[in-house]
Amino acid sequence: MKAISEFYPQLQTAKKVVITTHQKPDGDAMGSSLGLYLFLKTLGHRVKVISPTNWANFLDWMPGVKDTLDFEKHKEEGIKIINEAELIFCLDFNILHRTKHVEKYIEQSNAIKLLIDHHQEPQEAAFDYGISNTGKSSTCEMVYDFIVESGHSDKITIDIATCLYTGVMTDTGSFKFPSTTASVHRMVAHLKELGLQHSIIHENIYDNFLENRLKFIGNALLNRMDILYEYNTAVMYIPKSDLIKFDIKTGDTEGLVNYLLTIEGIKLGAIVIDRDEERKWSFRSKGNFDVNTFARLHFEGGGHVNAAGGRSSESLENTLQKFYRVIKQYEQQLQ
Repeated sequence: MKAISEFYPQLQTAKKVVITTHQKPDGDAMGSSLGLYLFLKTLGHRVKVISPTNWANFLDWMPGVKDTLDFEKHKEEGIKIINEAELIFCLDFNILHRTKHVEKYIEQSNAIKLLIDHHQEPQEAAFDYGISNTGKSSTCEMVYDFIVESGHSDKITIDIATCLYTGVMTDTGSFKFPSTTASVHRMVAHLKELGLQHSIIHENIYDNFLENRLKFIGNALLNRMDILYEYNTAVMYIPKSDLIKFDIKTGDTEGLVNYLLTIEGIKLGAIVIDRDEERKWSFRSKGNFDVNTFARLHFEGGGHVNAAGGRSSESLENTLQKFYRVIKQYEQQLQ
């Protein structure tokens, strides 16, 4: 994988471009994709954002989202666009299988493939150009760097700024996580100088849910949470019956795991949700407990030191019991 900076000169020649990200895209995945989409359009490229799956309703307000293609809903159209692409930008994932059913079509494509990502252990052989920087707060910050360092900071519009701020804000936990570096604040200052209205973005992301979600969260906190004080750990488990009862949609469980770290003394928060095809884990930690390594070793996942995900094909009860067993190995680290 060549350095992304070596690709900059090719930005001047209009191409057919596909931008894709991981399945069930979050604020950073969608923000970076749409921000890059709007930027490349200003240079005259023909661009399409393809999401492997649907996305949360609270992202539907974002500039450019109406032009995004849901691959699961429009597979034939998506395949055709990928096959015709000359450039494929892969954002906010480190390995192709995170694009779900889009993976094989990216692999088969003759397009130039570019990676912009901040997760550990990237699949470098799959990309022609790229940058993988785990020290960055978000992929949105990296897309901002891509625009500025390629000499096009003058192309950043309010819509581009809005998309990029969204991902930085969500991936830094509204700027409270350790990943909020000085460069993040410099970026935000620049976007504010351009006229960014940040409070509207916060409202669209965090104050845009239905009543049923609040009731779901209340039920989860009251009935689905287990505190393991001997390991300074809190775990939450969501059966499929709860998802049905409260009519939970994509994105409604976003951020739920963070509630666990608000408990005094808790260093590790974990949540497992019973999805149709598998059980999905989310892990968050404080300090130097590495949930990326934890997820990779035990739950087929990975991510960052303090935020990671995982999966299991076992039943909800069995994967939960596995968590209770393996957490005993980390008692000393979690003290």
